[in-house]
Amino acid sequence: MSGNIFTPTNQKQLTNVAVVRLSKGGKRFEIACYKNKVVNWRDGTETDINEVLQVRDFVFTNVSKGEIARKELINKSFGTSDISEVCLTILNTGDVQWSDKERKELQENLFKEIANIIADKCIDPETGAAQQSGMIQNAMKELHFSVKTNQGAKKQALTLIPKLATVLSIKRANMRVKVTVPVKEGKKLKGKIAELMTIESEDNDMDDTVVTGLVCPGNVKAITELVKKSTKGRGNIEVLCLKEVAHEEPML
Repeated sequence: MSGNIFTPTNQKQLTNVAVVRLSKGGKRFEIACYKNKVVNWRDGTETDINEVLQVRDFVFTNVSKGEIARKELINKSFGTSDISEVCLTILNTGDVQWSDKERKELQENLFKEIANIIADKCIDPETGAAQQSGMIQNAMKELHFSVKTNQGAKKQALTLIPKLATVLSIKRANMRVKVTVPVKEGKKLKGKIAELMTIESEDNDMDDTVVTGLVCPGNVKAITELVKKSTKGRGNIEVLCLKEVAHEEPML
């Protein structure tokens, strides 16, 4: 955090912050956050509030003027003087204040980040090759996609993939996984596992059955729950590759 402490002691100067504002009991309360963390907090990709708040020990009546709310006012409005609890309430329910310039910059960065996430998770189903971020961005523009500044990039990316498939040859890439179960349960589970993934290899020893293959990301949870329940926690699933991509043969 960059800033200076002034006298009187209820003033603090801050720069480069995202302000989250909440009106309570007719009074305005604000907290100072890191710009790129508020959206992440609200979509669940950031869970450490200390990484979100630029100033953890103060609630403001006006961040831009550095005016800190008095404890008696906080207690009267929120029914508590616990600063951590009040900050959490404001962070979860307050309105983020963006300038026009900041909003435009955030939208541009989110647009690119969403495209990069999709490129990282998807392939061209016709060739099995990776999709390029630039092509995805062009398709997003063709769809007139508009980013939501109050929602994280990952959530928007996953929602957008099916829509992109209407204008671009694209799908979620399969994951390569290894499933290990006790050999006794393996005989019973193989058929059910095969319904959820494409089995490429199977190995058996005295203790375990190990199958390796490709699975759609949406089926990983189902396989995990199946193995856990059927083996009473003695089996496991291991991700070997998050994105299976076909590699082109080098030209001679």
